[in-house]
Amino acid sequence: MSPNDLLENIFDKFLQVSQVFKNREVLHPDYIPNHLPHREEQIRRIGNILAPVLRGSRGSNIFIYGQTGTGKTAVVKYVLSRLLQRGREIGAPIEFSYVNCRLAGTEYRVLARLSGSIGFKVPFTGLATAEVFDRFKIGLDSRGVLLIVVLDEIDSLVKTYGDVLLYELARINEGLKESRVAIVGVSNDLHFKEMLGPRVLSSLSEEEVIFRPYAAPELRDILLERSEVAFLDEVLTEGAINLCSALAAAEHGDARRALDLLRVAAELTEREGKQEITEDEIRLAQNEIERDRVVEVLKTLPLHSKLVLFGVYLITKASVKRSITGDIYEVYRELCSVLGLDPLTQRRVSGIISELDTIGVLNSRVVSLGRYGRTKKVSLGIPRGVVRNVYSEDNWVGQLVGYTPKCLSSKA
Repeated sequence: MSPNDLLENIFDKFLQVSQVFKNREVLHPDYIPNHLPHREEQIRRIGNILAPVLRGSRGSNIFIYGQTGTGKTAVVKYVLSRLLQRGREIGAPIEFSYVNCRLAGTEYRVLARLSGSIGFKVPFTGLATAEVFDRFKIGLDSRGVLLIVVLDEIDSLVKTYGDVLLYELARINEGLKESRVAIVGVSNDLHFKEMLGPRVLSSLSEEEVIFRPYAAPELRDILLERSEVAFLDEVLTEGAINLCSALAAAEHGDARRALDLLRVAAELTEREGKQEITEDEIRLAQNEIERDRVVEVLKTLPLHSKLVLFGVYLITKASVKRSITGDIYEVYRELCSVLGLDPLTQRRVSGIISELDTIGVLNSRVVSLGRYGRTKKVSLGIPRGVVRNVYSEDNWVGQLVGYTPKCLSSKA
């Protein structure tokens, strides 16, 4: 069978009426349901804190903590969508801007997205960060609105760039006449506040909301509600939903993990032409997701972490005999120069190497250089081809695929 015929058969099969799904979209992580089970208390607290904006007061800033998959982003978007709807009904000038700091990658891009959300575009690159902030502030004040700024995964930005941007946003109201800003920070790191300096902490005056992990019975309730909308009747077996809940609960009560397991299991069931999701499909989905997890980790790393990792990839590709911290930093600085970015300090890059080692994408060990002290010897912890394939599609790092650092020519 030719490749064209093979694809035509696949497409024809898919275009037939599904024997599994009614609405597959409800199993995706960006879907916000009308009901969020077992998060009523968090919804109530965030709603109470933000409600003063309906009367023109910016209220308190909020910091939300909890592990991945505990419903933080879903609850924030749910509350803000209802708040925005109510504001429009009563004519309150409320807007909100959502930025995922890990995906944005840099302070510049965070500010560019904030500016874009209020209708003021800035160049993709080329301006000083301070200039972009000034343009955002001027543009915001001309709108005369109360803007709620949601900074999701804010810890990833502060770890890389420090707390300067957060401090500027916390103090922005002092320079505004017609508009106001309230900040909602969302972090997976329960110790996030320890990264902030005293001046930032005193400027924020924030309230905190904690999201605990879901227990297995709670995950089961979530899956049951979603499955009623997602699947045809009698598709999902009792054993499958129980196993899916138990596996996700064992991984820190991650609802996103549970939904991913169920969605992938359903897709595997559909591809096989079956009409029932069983425990076997859940196990197969678990294996499938494990393979995809590395790719997801690489895609969502902060920009400078990506550059450090890609630097190790280039060193390995060039067959350099040793890869120590100093070599990696030299390559990393050259990559930053090619992209027009300001490099981080060597100490910070050493910290990034340790973080990448912790999540398993790099392997590092401390070696002695005798009278020259000690350093880290570093190697890739994942196949080289995976790094290349993932970053070939990256907006920033993709520009470096095929690049050979000049600093490696004397070390090969």
